Amino acid sequence: MKATRTVQKILSQYEGETPGVKAQLCRMLMTGKLAGTGKMIILPVDQGFEHGPARSFAPNAPGYDPHYHYQLAIDAGLNAYAAPLGPLEAGADTFAGQIPTILKVNSANSLMSGTAGKNQAVTASVDDALRLGCAAIGFTIYPGSDMAIDMMEEITEMRREAAAKGVATVIWSYPRGEGVTKDGETAIDVAAYAGHMAALLGAHIIKIKLSTDHIMQPEAKKVYEAQGIDISTQAARVAHCVQSAFNGRRLIVFSGGAAKGADAVYDDARAIRDGGGNGSIIGRNSFQRSREDALDMLGKLVDIYKGKA
Repeated sequence: MKATRTVQKILSQYEGETPGVKAQLCRMLMTGKLAGTGKMIILPVDQGFEHGPARSFAPNAPGYDPHYHYQLAIDAGLNAYAAPLGPLEAGADTFAGQIPTILKVNSANSLMSGTAGKNQAVTASVDDALRLGCAAIGFTIYPGSDMAIDMMEEITEMRREAAAKGVATVIWSYPRGEGVTKDGETAIDVAAYAGHMAALLGAHIIKIKLSTDHIMQPEAKKVYEAQGIDISTQAARVAHCVQSAFNGRRLIVFSGGAAKGADAVYDDARAIRDGGGNGSIIGRNSFQRSREDALDMLGKLVDIYKGKA
């Protein structure tokens, strides 16, 4: 596998990293139908933990089987497949080496009380990732939560261990909790801040949500207005988040969110592409569709990121 110049440039921006981490980033960037382009589509299937099995898989019952998701990611030509420990173990031997995997090492659940701090349990380890041949670990932080400091300290230690062992780190940075309003969870100032936090924590790949043009923080609003920061379109907001993630020196992908119509998914991808983002990490909008429809949609997303649609 020879890395393209585009991929080599991306890897050169991770100046403090071990060759092992860079090799895993290269492995993901050079896999699938977007290989070598610097763009990525990742299939994440951790929703069963957070939302429960019926809410996640009943709309497309084959998805109850972890093998279904491995095969979907492989057949769609995606860059990687991300899941918690159990689903990866369930197919690790059958699909060994066929697609890079990301071990989601912490998870939340919807059975916690509404008064519990927004947090996630650590459910797997870096050694689990090594044992399963994973390219990366994935970890969620909740900026805005009263538990955010604990989560940041946890990933700091896990990221250090992972890098020393040649495993990359993906950080899901999702504003949530006592410090943010509901509208603030997807506000542009908060989304950009969340992406920047992930970069500061050493994430090799950053995952954030697409944002609205709402600005939650009054002090931030003054700066956005005084500096004339363009947040008028989704593409402009993506560009601002890319800028906030070390001015494009870190890979940043955007989540697909709740299930929606295919046209909305395509519009999101075009905005990510036009704003300079590195791609999509798209779960429910793919695996809750029939396999045929999911493969068709993912194929069109590939074309969008290649500039063909």
